[in-house]
Amino acid sequence: MMGGTLLLLGRAGCELHYMTVANGSCGTACLDSDEIVAIRRAESAKAAALFGATCHQPLVDDIMIYNTPELAARLGAVVRRVDPQIVLVPSGQDYMEDHTNTSRLMVTATFCRAMRNFQTDPPRPPVRSDVALYHALPWGLSDQLRRPIQPDFFVDISAVLDRKLAALACHQSQKLWLDESQGLDSYLTSAEQMSARVGEMSGGFEHAEGWQRHNHLGFGPEDYDPLREMLRDGATSSNTGENQ
Repeated sequence: MMGGTLLLLGRAGCELHYMTVANGSCGTACLDSDEIVAIRRAESAKAAALFGATCHQPLVDDIMIYNTPELAARLGAVVRRVDPQIVLVPSGQDYMEDHTNTSRLMVTATFCRAMRNFQTDPPRPPVRSDVALYHALPWGLSDQLRRPIQPDFFVDISAVLDRKLAALACHQSQKLWLDESQGLDSYLTSAEQMSARVGEMSGGFEHAEGWQRHNHLGFGPEDYDPLREMLRDGATSSNTGENQ
């Protein structure tokens, strides 16, 4: 739901970082946990290399992403080490709890980046840079109760769609698991079709990704919107249908 935007940010000169919080331990119908975790780790590293991104290792098993102080402290250490200007996170309204909990945790970890008395694991000094968070659209483009989600703005990913699909194809074990467990057909086909649907929603792009900007309070100035600034030529407001 965000790979095309990540690729475009790389083209714009951004240093990219790539992380999955869970290790894929439950994403199989036939392998032991240690086997699938090793496979998923290699697949993530391959995809990150295709993006030209630094790959950060997962922290917990699947279905173990909970909004706990311990996990927030570990993610807070990553945020302070990277000191990002832009943080792309899953939708807080996704169908899958690992996704929604990841979203909440990353909001907390980023919010606490400058708090002197918030202790990260491992300990890292606070950082005070402005940052903006953006939530991707949920898989299926609707919330947990099947209500459609409307983004604040769209990013045209038509020029990088092939590379996005190539990065997704690195996650071969994910394809097999989703086909078998959730009936998603080929997830590459599903991803392409969904980006086309978002393109239709944009009213102007063939393939797009949609974004909701998180409230700026505690993160930076109200007008600090670096994602749209960096991708200005390919970003369209959902309200006006005009380039921003």
